[in-house]
Amino acid sequence: MRLRHKFNAVRTETDGIKFPSKKEAKYYLKYKALQGVGEIIFFLRQVPFYLSGGVKYVCDFQIFWADGSVEFIDVKGMKTPVYTAKKKMVEATYPIKITEV
Repeated sequence: MRLRHKFNAVRTETDGIKFPSKKEAKYYLKYKALQGVGEIIFFLRQVPFYLSGGVKYVCDFQIFWADGSVEFIDVKGMKTPVYTAKKKMVEATYPIKITEV
């Protein structure tokens, strides 16, 4: 018997990388294509932020754009109260803004 994801996300493997959802895999392919044409210098996956109280938040993507800007992207299908609280803590602790898609 196969276990279902609590929010009905479908686990997907792309380029040998296992993603928790099809949506996140789709964004990975999008950023990879943008890197191929030079709009993105490079991008990182699963970027951790360590917060007080032993709390850890993991952002899905950190993108380094060719124009020198840096963007943090979190791919969300469902926003939980825990996610919202952690996101606010990260944005209050670090000088960044996390974009949700």
